[in-house]
Amino acid sequence: MKSESIAVFANNEDFLEEIKNYISDADGYNICAEASNGNTAVELIKRNNPDVAVVDLVLAGMDGFGVLDYIKENNPECLTIAIGGFIDDKIVDRAIEHGAIYYLAKPVNSKTVLDRIKELSAGRAVNYKVTTDIRDKRKATSLDEKISNIFITIGIPPHIKGFSYLREGIKYAVEDPSIINKVTKELYPKIAKKFVTTASKVERAIRHAIEVAWNRGRTDAISSIFGARVYIGSERPTNSEFIALVADKLILESL
Repeated sequence: MKSESIAVFANNEDFLEEIKNYISDADGYNICAEASNGNTAVELIKRNNPDVAVVDLVLAGMDGFGVLDYIKENNPECLTIAIGGFIDDKIVDRAIEHGAIYYLAKPVNSKTVLDRIKELSAGRAVNYKVTTDIRDKRKATSLDEKISNIFITIGIPPHIKGFSYLREGIKYAVEDPSIINKVTKELYPKIAKKFVTTASKVERAIRHAIEVAWNRGRTDAISSIFGARVYIGSERPTNSEFIALVADKLILESL
């Protein structure tokens, strides 16, 4: 089986190194090009003809949109994933118009990037074409991004375990709102199984994440996110209240 060649272009050296190492360790994929400069990226694309390119929209020299345009016009067989720092429909649509199949909002981890690469590789095997289905998948993927943006805005830092646990819990609640009435018996165990931990550790980590946000006192940010003055002052929502609050917001936005 032919190995997929991957090009990674990002402005953060640590992020670039992390993604490069993660993809290199995966079977069936090899890194054929890497750069933090858009002009260098174009030269490497000419030379290496990658199957998939991961393109940060903010690059030194030529920006990521320019790199996407070059690929779209000169190497259309190369499928592209754009990475940006903004969760904004205009930016996402612009990236898609410039040829990106997926748009991933920062912070994004290496596993997510590789998962999207695998989806593109699988699609190529069945004569992959850019279709409405792929745009729908991109929108589904953006649920993670929307939740992450809410967390960062209100002050939940992405490096703590509760960030990932809480995000997963909200996703489950969006898919099945009734699960919010069964957090102890169903939701925590479900999250625990995914992250290979215990339900009690999930509950504590989520509670800690919410405490961190409320202790930072960003009541204006919290109010702007949810469109109302919620839990002002020291009053902090319970785990289930917070999950329900965010899930309801996301469900309403999708209607």
